[in-house]
Amino acid sequence: MDNCSRASSQHWNKIPDSIRAQVVEIALEQAELTPRELAWYITDTRDYFISESSIYRILKAHDLITSPQFMVMSAADSFQNPTHEVHELWQTDFTYFRIVGWGWYFLSTILDDYSRYIISWRLTTTMAASDVTDTLEDALKVTGLKHARVHHKPRLLSDNGPCYISGELKRWLNDHEIEHTRGAPYHPMTQGKIERYHRSMKNVVKLENYYYPWQLEKAIADWVQHYNHERYHESLDNVTPSDLYQGRRDDILDQRAIIKSRTMMRRKVQNLRLAG
Repeated sequence: MDNCSRASSQHWNKIPDSIRAQVVEIALEQAELTPRELAWYITDTRDYFISESSIYRILKAHDLITSPQFMVMSAADSFQNPTHEVHELWQTDFTYFRIVGWGWYFLSTILDDYSRYIISWRLTTTMAASDVTDTLEDALKVTGLKHARVHHKPRLLSDNGPCYISGELKRWLNDHEIEHTRGAPYHPMTQGKIERYHRSMKNVVKLENYYYPWQLEKAIADWVQHYNHERYHESLDNVTPSDLYQGRRDDILDQRAIIKSRTMMRRKVQNLRLAG
């Protein structure tokens, strides 16, 4: 009896061949998307719900998945004091690139902790306190917080690099009424979000060689645009940083629930009609 029930359920929920063909077509067009990201991309752009597991099986059947896509999460990824709103905490850090014939360049980034949204960034030739304050100035201007009358400005989280412990930065932060938290040395949980962002970004950007600083700047700008507005984050309920930053997440999740319900009903009616 149980087997019959399962078979019946699988029958009415069968994905039509036309949809399977569309999944393959979209997967080839959006080759950088994982099955999880592809599932939500299809829901959001094609008004049709299909689960991550179904996407995986379809792509696997067409030999479009070469290896399991997973990431081992360590205990350090479980942040003990999560933020609850935008601009509550900003993370900042530097990473570096080498430009052929030009030497080392450094990327200073400001990331909103709650939404993972990249607020501002600068490509510099040094890692000085002035580079940090310039990036922070950009962030305050673009968010409208520079002259806003707010009770609490974002708290800044950084590591203990020389530029972050300098008196120059301390004076600037005091002048702008921004609290500063420096992470415990060698603690892997301190800046996990921005460090993970820099790793993901470099995995893509460093695939090319750059011969002029402007070429690297353009590649970084393109990546930031993709990351902020197109990349689905599992930890953000599979919306983009921009969706959460702009306050659209709840509306998107509500719309997805409607699409899922409508898709399942449509699929059931179609399959029952074919069975009859």
